[in-house]
Amino acid sequence: MKTNTFAGIEPEYAEFDSAAVLLQNIPYDGTSTWGKGADKGWWAFLDAAENMELYDIETQSEVFEQGIHILPRILEDESPEKMFEATYESAKKLIPTGKFLTFFGGEHSVSIGIIKAFYEAHPDISILQIDAHADLRPAYMGTPYNHACAVYDASLHTNLVQVGIRSMDAGELEHMNTDKVFFAHTLPSNPDWMQQAIDLLGEKVYITFDLDAFDPSIMPSTGTPEPGGLNWNDTTRFLKMVFEQRNVLGFDLVELAPIDGLSAPNFLVAKLYYKMLSYQFSPKK
Repeated sequence: MKTNTFAGIEPEYAEFDSAAVLLQNIPYDGTSTWGKGADKGWWAFLDAAENMELYDIETQSEVFEQGIHILPRILEDESPEKMFEATYESAKKLIPTGKFLTFFGGEHSVSIGIIKAFYEAHPDISILQIDAHADLRPAYMGTPYNHACAVYDASLHTNLVQVGIRSMDAGELEHMNTDKVFFAHTLPSNPDWMQQAIDLLGEKVYITFDLDAFDPSIMPSTGTPEPGGLNWNDTTRFLKMVFEQRNVLGFDLVELAPIDGLSAPNFLVAKLYYKMLSYQFSPKK
């Protein structure tokens, strides 16, 4: 397995100066409370990506030609607070580059600092959270930088829209705007949910995608798989609509915890990452 470029692309498409896309790994797994292993997701993701064909049929494009540069990893793991500061400071420096920013966890707590940097740079930004869990606890296990707190700060400072939620603590209700939540169990009976969710988003959007949003039948490789999740076709259809109708500034994918001998979920994540880039840079957009 090559590890110096995404999907084994040629170096000419992976240089910082020429790349339109930056990709940073934050392999932090310090606050996960059940299944561990999100710190190992990066290597499984890269390995799967190297075995993925790079022509996207849907958009009729090869988005790697836009350039995808892998940044140095953020390895801070002394404490949740220090990890937050490291990701926040890194994102603050990256946003002014004007490149399309993408991040790979690690657990969902890595998104807190990234989102803060984005809403400080873009006060009118909307956050689209695709997730099985509400993640709205002000603090958990002694820190506000726990994975269960991933979007609490965003709920205070941004326009937060939540999709796929199907697990939460009762105490999170007081922090939730249920008018902007699309609970998983309501989606099959609401054929218009995708457009309804998009209509709630402002022009600028950052997407934080916890992979446990998918049903565990196709994505068992997460720390806390929840039944009743999203499927592939509905999810990619929704994402395509978001990218077509809004200005997406960046996204993160978190919570891939690989299972030995089970490669399909890793390949799904690699394909999802590449599909989202294909939508962002689609010639038909």
